[in-house]
Amino acid sequence: MVKMSLDPVQVMSGQVKELKVAPSSNGDSRGSWEEKEEFSQDHLGLTTKPKPPKPENAVTIAVSSRVLFRTETEQKVFEQKGVEEYLRYQIEHENEPFAPGPAFPFVKALEAVNTRLRELYPQSEELFDIVLVTYNHAHVGIRLINTINHHNLFIERFCMTGGASPIGYLKAWHTNLYLSADADKVREALAEGIAAATMFMPEKLTEVSESQLRVAFDGDAVLFSDESERIFKAHGLDKFFEHERENEDTLLDHGPLKGFLEALGKLQKKFYAKGQRLDCPIRTFLVTARSAASSGIRALKTLRAWGLEIDEALFLAGAPKGPMLEKIRPHIYFDDQMFHVEGAAEMGTIAAHVPYGIAQKHQKVSKKNTTVAK
Repeated sequence: MVKMSLDPVQVMSGQVKELKVAPSSNGDSRGSWEEKEEFSQDHLGLTTKPKPPKPENAVTIAVSSRVLFRTETEQKVFEQKGVEEYLRYQIEHENEPFAPGPAFPFVKALEAVNTRLRELYPQSEELFDIVLVTYNHAHVGIRLINTINHHNLFIERFCMTGGASPIGYLKAWHTNLYLSADADKVREALAEGIAAATMFMPEKLTEVSESQLRVAFDGDAVLFSDESERIFKAHGLDKFFEHERENEDTLLDHGPLKGFLEALGKLQKKFYAKGQRLDCPIRTFLVTARSAASSGIRALKTLRAWGLEIDEALFLAGAPKGPMLEKIRPHIYFDDQMFHVEGAAEMGTIAAHVPYGIAQKHQKVSKKNTTVAK
Protein backbone atom coordinates (compact mmCIF):
# COMPACT_ATOMS: atom_id res chain seq x y z
CA MET A 1 0.00 0.00 0.00
CA VAL A 2 1.19 3.48 -0.74
CA LYS A 3 3.10 5.50 1.78
CA MET A 4 1.42 8.78 2.58
CA SER A 5 2.54 11.67 4.68
CA LEU A 6 0.90 14.67 6.24
CA ASP A 7 3.48 16.31 8.44
CA PRO A 8 5.72 16.82 6.69
CA VAL A 9 3.58 16.62 3.56
CA GLN A 10 5.83 14.97 1.02
CA VAL A 11 5.55 14.54 -2.72
CA MET A 12 7.87 11.96 -4.21
CA SER A 13 9.75 12.97 -7.32
CA GLY A 14 9.46 11.29 -10.68
CA GLN A 15 5.73 10.61 -10.88
CA VAL A 16 4.42 13.99 -9.82
CA LYS A 17 2.65 16.37 -12.16
CA GLU A 18 3.58 19.71 -10.70
CA LEU A 19 0.96 22.19 -9.63
CA LYS A 20 1.01 25.41 -11.61
CA VAL A 21 2.24 27.72 -8.87
CA ALA A 22 5.18 30.01 -8.36
CA PRO A 23 8.43 28.59 -6.92
CA SER A 24 8.69 28.73 -3.16
CA SER A 25 10.92 27.95 -0.25
CA ASN A 26 9.59 24.46 0.48
CA GLY A 27 9.37 23.41 -3.16
CA ASP A 28 12.03 22.63 -5.71
CA SER A 29 13.31 26.19 -5.90
CA ARG A 30 13.25 29.34 -3.87
CA GLY A 31 10.97 32.24 -4.66
CA SER A 32 10.77 35.91 -3.91
CA TRP A 33 7.77 38.15 -3.40
CA GLU A 34 8.66 40.19 -6.48
CA GLU A 35 7.58 37.21 -8.62
CA LYS A 36 3.92 37.28 -7.54
CA GLU A 37 1.18 38.85 -9.61
CA GLU A 38 -0.59 41.91 -8.24
CA PHE A 39 -4.33 42.27 -7.86
CA SER A 40 -6.14 44.57 -10.27
CA GLN A 41 -6.41 48.25 -9.40
CA ASP A 42 -9.38 50.61 -9.59
CA HIS A 43 -9.48 54.02 -11.31
CA LEU A 44 -7.88 55.65 -8.27
CA GLY A 45 -4.98 53.22 -8.36
CA LEU A 46 -6.10 51.41 -5.20
CA THR A 47 -5.81 47.64 -4.99
CA THR A 48 -9.25 46.05 -5.11
CA LYS A 49 -10.43 42.67 -3.87
CA PRO A 50 -13.92 41.22 -3.56
CA LYS A 51 -15.47 41.49 -0.10
CA PRO A 52 -15.66 38.23 1.88
CA PRO A 53 -19.23 37.08 2.56
CA LYS A 54 -20.84 37.05 5.99
CA PRO A 55 -20.23 33.64 7.61
CA GLU A 56 -23.95 32.97 8.06
CA ASN A 57 -24.52 33.34 4.30
CA ALA A 58 -21.45 31.49 3.04
CA VAL A 59 -20.34 27.88 2.66
CA THR A 60 -17.43 28.05 5.09
CA ILE A 61 -14.40 25.82 4.53
CA ALA A 62 -11.88 25.83 7.37
CA VAL A 63 -8.45 24.62 6.26
CA SER A 64 -5.44 23.93 8.44
CA SER A 65 -2.23 25.64 7.36
CA ARG A 66 -0.54 22.24 7.51
CA VAL A 67 -2.73 20.86 4.70
CA LEU A 68 -2.99 24.04 2.65
CA PHE A 69 0.81 24.41 2.60
CA ARG A 70 3.86 22.18 3.02
CA THR A 71 5.67 22.88 6.27
CA GLU A 72 8.03 19.94 6.62
CA THR A 73 11.16 22.04 7.19
CA GLU A 74 9.49 24.10 9.89
CA GLN A 75 8.09 21.01 11.58
CA LYS A 76 11.57 19.54 11.86
CA VAL A 77 12.80 22.75 13.49
CA PHE A 78 9.93 22.58 15.99
CA GLU A 79 10.51 18.90 16.80
CA GLN A 80 14.29 19.14 17.09
CA LYS A 81 14.82 22.61 18.60
CA GLY A 82 11.59 23.59 20.35
CA VAL A 83 9.00 26.32 20.06
CA GLU A 84 11.23 29.37 20.61
CA GLU A 85 13.67 28.38 17.87
CA TYR A 86 10.71 27.51 15.67
CA LEU A 87 9.22 30.99 16.05
CA ARG A 88 12.62 32.56 15.41
CA TYR A 89 13.01 30.48 12.25
CA GLN A 90 9.57 31.49 10.98
CA ILE A 91 10.29 35.18 11.49
CA GLU A 92 13.68 34.92 9.80
CA HIS A 93 12.04 33.23 6.77
CA GLU A 94 8.78 35.16 6.66
CA ASN A 95 9.53 36.51 3.17
CA GLU A 96 9.82 32.98 1.78
CA PRO A 97 6.48 31.43 0.75
CA PHE A 98 5.37 27.95 1.68
CA ALA A 99 4.82 25.46 -1.14
CA PRO A 100 1.30 24.11 -1.86
CA GLY A 101 -0.02 21.25 0.27
CA PRO A 102 -2.73 18.65 -0.40
CA ALA A 103 -5.64 21.07 0.12
CA PHE A 104 -4.22 23.68 -2.26
CA PRO A 105 -5.88 22.43 -5.52
CA PHE A 106 -9.19 22.09 -3.66
CA VAL A 107 -9.01 25.69 -2.41
CA LYS A 108 -8.08 26.97 -5.87
CA ALA A 109 -11.13 25.14 -7.27
CA LEU A 110 -13.35 26.75 -4.62
CA GLU A 111 -12.09 30.14 -5.71
CA ALA A 112 -12.79 29.31 -9.37
CA VAL A 113 -16.41 28.53 -8.43
CA ASN A 114 -16.63 31.84 -6.55
CA THR A 115 -15.48 33.70 -9.65
CA ARG A 116 -18.29 32.16 -11.66
CA LEU A 117 -20.84 32.87 -8.94
CA ARG A 118 -19.83 36.52 -8.72
CA GLU A 119 -20.27 36.86 -12.49
CA LEU A 120 -23.83 35.50 -12.28
CA TYR A 121 -24.83 36.99 -8.92
CA PRO A 122 -22.71 40.11 -8.24
CA GLN A 123 -24.52 41.00 -5.00
CA SER A 124 -24.91 37.49 -3.58
CA GLU A 125 -23.01 36.31 -0.51
CA GLU A 126 -23.79 32.64 -1.18
CA LEU A 127 -20.15 31.82 -1.89
CA PHE A 128 -17.38 29.64 -0.55
CA ASP A 129 -15.60 31.38 2.32
CA ILE A 130 -12.20 29.96 3.23
CA VAL A 131 -10.87 30.28 6.77
CA LEU A 132 -7.22 29.46 7.44
CA VAL A 133 -6.90 27.68 10.78
CA THR A 134 -3.53 27.25 12.46
CA TYR A 135 -2.20 26.35 15.90
CA ASN A 136 0.63 28.78 15.23
CA HIS A 137 1.49 31.87 17.23
CA ALA A 138 0.39 35.15 15.68
CA HIS A 139 4.04 35.93 14.79
CA VAL A 140 3.80 33.28 12.07
CA GLY A 141 0.81 35.06 10.58
CA ILE A 142 3.03 37.40 8.55
CA ARG A 143 4.59 34.50 6.68
CA LEU A 144 1.18 32.93 6.08
CA ILE A 145 -0.22 36.19 4.72
CA ASN A 146 2.82 36.61 2.50
CA THR A 147 2.35 33.07 1.21
CA ILE A 148 -1.34 33.59 0.48
CA ASN A 149 -0.58 36.77 -1.47
CA HIS A 150 2.26 35.03 -3.29
CA HIS A 151 -0.06 32.28 -4.53
CA ASN A 152 -2.86 34.77 -5.30
CA LEU A 153 -5.30 33.12 -2.91
CA PHE A 154 -8.29 35.04 -1.58
CA ILE A 155 -8.26 34.14 2.12
CA GLU A 156 -9.16 37.00 4.44
CA ARG A 157 -10.21 35.09 7.55
CA PHE A 158 -7.53 33.66 9.84
CA CYS A 159 -7.77 31.75 13.11
CA MET A 160 -4.36 31.53 14.85
CA THR A 161 -4.87 29.77 18.18
CA GLY A 162 -1.35 29.64 19.62
CA GLY A 163 -1.65 25.93 20.36
CA ALA A 164 -5.25 25.97 21.63
CA SER A 165 -8.02 23.87 20.10
CA PRO A 166 -9.79 25.63 17.20
CA ILE A 167 -13.07 23.70 17.51
CA GLY A 168 -14.98 26.42 19.36
CA TYR A 169 -13.97 28.93 16.71
CA LEU A 170 -15.12 26.58 13.95
CA LYS A 171 -18.64 26.64 15.39
CA ALA A 172 -18.56 30.43 15.55
CA TRP A 173 -17.57 30.56 11.86
CA HIS A 174 -20.59 28.37 10.94
CA THR A 175 -18.08 25.92 9.43
CA ASN A 176 -19.44 23.55 6.77
CA LEU A 177 -16.19 21.57 6.39
CA TYR A 178 -12.94 21.37 8.36
CA LEU A 179 -9.80 19.88 6.79
CA SER A 180 -6.81 19.20 9.00
CA ALA A 181 -3.64 17.16 9.41
CA ASP A 182 -4.57 16.44 13.04
CA ALA A 183 -6.75 13.33 13.29
CA ASP A 184 -7.57 14.03 16.95
CA LYS A 185 -8.91 17.50 16.14
CA VAL A 186 -10.89 16.06 13.24
CA ARG A 187 -12.55 13.57 15.60
CA GLU A 188 -13.23 16.41 18.04
CA ALA A 189 -14.89 18.42 15.27
CA LEU A 190 -17.02 15.44 14.19
CA ALA A 191 -18.14 14.95 17.80
CA GLU A 192 -19.36 18.56 17.73
CA GLY A 193 -21.38 17.96 14.58
CA ILE A 194 -18.91 19.66 12.21
CA ALA A 195 -18.11 17.87 8.94
CA ALA A 196 -14.39 17.15 9.06
CA ALA A 197 -11.69 14.96 7.56
CA THR A 198 -7.96 14.27 7.85
CA MET A 199 -6.11 15.03 4.63
CA PHE A 200 -3.37 12.98 3.01
CA MET A 201 -0.94 13.75 0.21
CA PRO A 202 -0.22 10.88 -2.17
CA GLU A 203 3.28 10.19 -3.47
CA LYS A 204 2.09 11.06 -6.95
CA LEU A 205 -0.60 13.51 -8.04
CA THR A 206 -3.21 13.24 -10.75
CA GLU A 207 -3.73 16.51 -12.58
CA VAL A 208 -7.11 18.03 -11.70
CA SER A 209 -9.41 20.55 -13.33
CA GLU A 210 -8.72 24.25 -12.82
CA SER A 211 -12.28 25.27 -13.75
CA GLN A 212 -14.58 22.62 -12.20
CA LEU A 213 -14.66 21.62 -8.54
CA ARG A 214 -14.95 17.82 -8.37
CA VAL A 215 -15.79 16.23 -5.01
CA ALA A 216 -16.20 12.48 -4.45
CA PHE A 217 -17.87 10.83 -1.45
CA ASP A 218 -18.08 7.34 -0.07
CA GLY A 219 -21.59 6.40 1.04
CA ASP A 220 -21.82 4.54 4.35
CA ALA A 221 -20.40 6.41 7.37
CA VAL A 222 -19.71 9.46 5.15
CA LEU A 223 -22.93 10.66 3.50
CA PHE A 224 -25.03 8.08 5.34
CA SER A 225 -24.85 6.67 8.85
CA ASP A 226 -22.90 3.49 9.59
CA GLU A 227 -26.10 1.48 10.25
CA SER A 228 -25.67 -0.85 7.27
CA GLU A 229 -21.93 -1.15 7.76
CA ARG A 230 -22.54 -2.34 11.31
CA ILE A 231 -24.69 -5.17 9.93
CA PHE A 232 -21.94 -6.15 7.51
CA LYS A 233 -19.19 -6.07 10.16
CA ALA A 234 -21.24 -8.08 12.65
CA HIS A 235 -23.00 -10.60 10.41
CA GLY A 236 -21.30 -10.69 7.01
CA LEU A 237 -22.22 -9.88 3.44
CA ASP A 238 -25.30 -12.13 3.07
CA LYS A 239 -26.97 -10.62 6.14
CA PHE A 240 -26.07 -7.14 4.84
CA PHE A 241 -27.82 -7.82 1.51
CA GLU A 242 -30.82 -9.25 3.34
CA HIS A 243 -31.00 -6.22 5.63
CA GLU A 244 -30.85 -3.81 2.68
CA ARG A 245 -33.60 -5.66 0.78
CA GLU A 246 -35.87 -5.68 3.83
CA ASN A 247 -35.24 -1.95 4.43
CA GLU A 248 -35.22 -0.78 0.83
CA ASP A 249 -37.92 1.81 1.52
CA THR A 250 -36.52 2.87 4.88
CA LEU A 251 -34.30 5.92 4.60
CA LEU A 252 -30.73 5.72 5.85
CA ASP A 253 -29.87 8.16 8.60
CA HIS A 254 -27.52 11.01 7.76
CA GLY A 255 -23.74 10.73 7.99
CA PRO A 256 -21.18 13.39 8.94
CA LEU A 257 -20.75 14.87 5.45
CA LYS A 258 -24.38 15.01 4.38
CA GLY A 259 -24.49 18.72 5.27
CA PHE A 260 -21.49 19.49 3.07
CA LEU A 261 -23.12 17.75 0.10
CA GLU A 262 -26.25 19.82 0.80
CA ALA A 263 -24.17 22.99 0.73
CA LEU A 264 -22.61 22.00 -2.60
CA GLY A 265 -26.06 21.23 -4.00
CA LYS A 266 -27.35 24.63 -2.93
CA LEU A 267 -24.61 26.35 -4.93
CA GLN A 268 -25.12 24.02 -7.89
CA LYS A 269 -28.77 25.09 -8.09
CA LYS A 270 -27.69 28.71 -8.50
CA PHE A 271 -25.99 27.69 -11.75
CA TYR A 272 -28.96 25.56 -12.82
CA ALA A 273 -31.23 28.59 -12.34
CA LYS A 274 -29.15 30.42 -14.95
CA GLY A 275 -29.39 27.57 -17.45
CA GLN A 276 -25.88 26.27 -16.70
CA ARG A 277 -26.59 22.73 -15.54
CA LEU A 278 -24.40 21.28 -18.30
CA ASP A 279 -21.67 23.82 -17.62
CA CYS A 280 -21.82 23.79 -13.83
CA PRO A 281 -18.39 24.32 -12.18
CA ILE A 282 -19.31 21.93 -9.33
CA ARG A 283 -19.61 18.18 -9.90
CA THR A 284 -20.26 15.55 -7.23
CA PHE A 285 -19.67 11.80 -7.19
CA LEU A 286 -20.79 8.87 -5.06
CA VAL A 287 -18.14 6.13 -5.08
CA THR A 288 -19.33 3.22 -2.97
CA ALA A 289 -18.46 -0.43 -2.46
CA ARG A 290 -22.20 -1.21 -2.45
CA SER A 291 -23.66 -3.30 -5.25
CA ALA A 292 -26.18 -1.51 -7.45
CA ALA A 293 -28.91 -4.17 -7.67
CA SER A 294 -28.65 -5.64 -4.19
CA SER A 295 -28.03 -2.58 -2.02
CA GLY A 296 -27.70 0.52 -4.20
CA ILE A 297 -31.39 1.32 -4.48
CA ARG A 298 -31.68 2.23 -0.78
CA ALA A 299 -28.83 4.71 -1.08
CA LEU A 300 -30.37 6.35 -4.15
CA LYS A 301 -33.83 6.52 -2.59
CA THR A 302 -32.33 8.16 0.50
CA LEU A 303 -30.57 10.84 -1.53
CA ARG A 304 -33.73 11.52 -3.51
CA ALA A 305 -35.83 11.80 -0.35
CA TRP A 306 -33.29 14.27 1.05
CA GLY A 307 -33.65 16.36 -2.09
CA LEU A 308 -29.97 15.86 -2.94
CA GLU A 309 -28.57 15.22 -6.39
CA ILE A 310 -25.36 13.33 -7.09
CA ASP A 311 -24.04 13.96 -10.58
CA GLU A 312 -22.46 10.53 -10.91
CA ALA A 313 -22.90 7.36 -8.85
CA LEU A 314 -20.49 4.44 -9.05
CA PHE A 315 -21.52 1.19 -7.34
CA LEU A 316 -18.37 -0.94 -7.37
CA ALA A 317 -19.62 -4.13 -5.67
CA GLY A 318 -16.42 -4.40 -3.67
CA ALA A 319 -14.00 -3.60 -6.51
CA PRO A 320 -11.05 -1.27 -5.75
CA LYS A 321 -11.95 2.41 -5.77
CA GLY A 322 -8.54 3.73 -6.81
CA PRO A 323 -8.85 3.11 -10.58
CA MET A 324 -12.28 4.76 -10.71
CA LEU A 325 -11.06 7.76 -8.75
CA GLU A 326 -8.10 8.08 -11.09
CA LYS A 327 -10.60 8.56 -13.93
CA ILE A 328 -12.83 10.93 -11.95
CA ARG A 329 -9.87 13.10 -10.88
CA PRO A 330 -11.55 14.70 -7.86
CA HIS A 331 -9.97 17.54 -5.93
CA ILE A 332 -10.82 15.57 -2.82
CA TYR A 333 -12.30 12.16 -1.99
CA PHE A 334 -13.85 11.36 1.41
CA ASP A 335 -13.90 7.83 2.87
CA ASP A 336 -14.26 6.38 6.37
CA GLN A 337 -11.84 3.49 5.79
CA MET A 338 -8.09 3.96 5.57
CA PHE A 339 -7.86 0.99 3.21
CA HIS A 340 -9.78 2.94 0.59
CA VAL A 341 -7.98 6.21 1.38
CA GLU A 342 -4.64 4.49 0.79
CA GLY A 343 -5.93 2.83 -2.38
CA ALA A 344 -7.03 6.21 -3.71
CA ALA A 345 -3.70 7.79 -2.85
CA GLU A 346 -1.85 4.97 -4.58
CA MET A 347 -3.52 6.05 -7.83
CA GLY A 348 -2.72 9.73 -7.30
CA THR A 349 -5.98 10.95 -5.75
CA ILE A 350 -5.93 13.39 -2.84
CA ALA A 351 -8.03 11.55 -0.27
CA ALA A 352 -9.35 12.50 3.15
CA HIS A 353 -10.20 10.17 6.02
CA VAL A 354 -13.49 10.63 7.90
CA PRO A 355 -12.86 8.88 11.25
CA TYR A 356 -16.48 8.03 11.94
CA GLY A 357 -18.47 4.87 12.56
CA ILE A 358 -17.89 1.19 13.20
CA ALA A 359 -15.08 0.89 10.62
CA GLN A 360 -12.75 2.75 12.98
CA LYS A 361 -12.70 -0.35 15.18
CA HIS A 362 -11.72 -2.53 12.24
CA GLN A 363 -9.01 -0.45 10.58
CA LYS A 364 -6.13 -2.46 9.15
CA VAL A 365 -2.60 -1.15 9.35
CA SER A 366 -0.87 -0.83 5.99
CA LYS A 367 2.22 -2.90 5.41
CA LYS A 368 3.94 0.35 4.52
CA ASN A 369 4.22 3.18 6.98
CA THR A 370 1.62 5.92 6.92
CA THR A 371 2.79 9.03 8.70
CA VAL A 372 -0.06 10.99 10.25
CA ALA A 373 0.52 14.25 12.09
CA LYS A 374 -0.39 14.30 15.74
